[in-house]
Amino acid sequence: MPNAAAFAAVSQPADWQLVNPQPCELGESPFWHPLEQRLYWLNIARRQILRVDNSTGMLEYWDMPSEPGCMAPAASGGLVIALRDGVYRVRHWRGPLERIATLDYDPAQMRANDGKCDPLGRFWIGTLDETRVKGNAALYCLDCRAGRAVVERKTDPTILPATTGNGLAWSPDGRTLYWADTASHRVHAWDFNAIDNSLSAQRVFLQFEPKPQGWQPDSQALPDAAPSYGGRPDGATVDVQGNYYIAMYEGRRLCQFSPAGVLLAAWVTPAQCPTMPCFGGADLQTLYLTSARQKRSAAELLALPLSGCVFAMRVTVPGLPANCFVD
Repeated sequence: MPNAAAFAAVSQPADWQLVNPQPCELGESPFWHPLEQRLYWLNIARRQILRVDNSTGMLEYWDMPSEPGCMAPAASGGLVIALRDGVYRVRHWRGPLERIATLDYDPAQMRANDGKCDPLGRFWIGTLDETRVKGNAALYCLDCRAGRAVVERKTDPTILPATTGNGLAWSPDGRTLYWADTASHRVHAWDFNAIDNSLSAQRVFLQFEPKPQGWQPDSQALPDAAPSYGGRPDGATVDVQGNYYIAMYEGRRLCQFSPAGVLLAAWVTPAQCPTMPCFGGADLQTLYLTSARQKRSAAELLALPLSGCVFAMRVTVPGLPANCFVD
């Protein structure tokens, strides 16, 4: 069971560079657009999509009518976006929103959260149970490849209760799917058959230690402080070797695990609450990381003033390009 001490033992030096100096309350869902060569991400709390052109530094915002939980680039142009009340298709930046599907949950108590497309262009969406007690979060798959929208719920909350769906990723060969429940500090793995879109052999890939009772983050805000809590799994990505990178919310760490679940490296982050990594740049050897600052203490934000910003560092092993939505 990976814990704070284990993260400290494999801690690696990190040369984080600031990508966006204007912080988000809840930065999430970054991806490097394979066609536009831009970095996209969300500010869920502010209901915004953001993108930056790295060659010019130009930053653009796009306001949404409700919280965008996740999004993905579309092969034919534009984006697919999961908002609170459904999944929407847009054909170009700031274009009209066309609702193409709804998910079977009550938007008064739940919303879309972490998601991305699989290698065949289906859009997978995890949900977040805002009651925090019912465990009704689930993983959905939207397939529009045949010219019509087909939604399938891929996990059953009565069998696999979850509160906050996160950590979605696929292995490089597409045969393993990863999905986390942040609240339970657990990452699951399944065998994935892309042809018939089936999941089997569900197992626990990673189980992290729970938050200690009464834990306060302020002491961890100092760079040399020994961590007493490793955090809980948030967003994730995978490199070409199949290593799984997971942002540890409240743990101030980005961790790398082998396909066998062995902790390989941990990088201290400039924010207590990193949220999701992705690979980008022309060579896919820039590792981007979003973070959050909402509901953090004044003391923590004083010690970590860049909380909520987007960071980047160069890595030696490239990542996988973002899969595009196909319709």
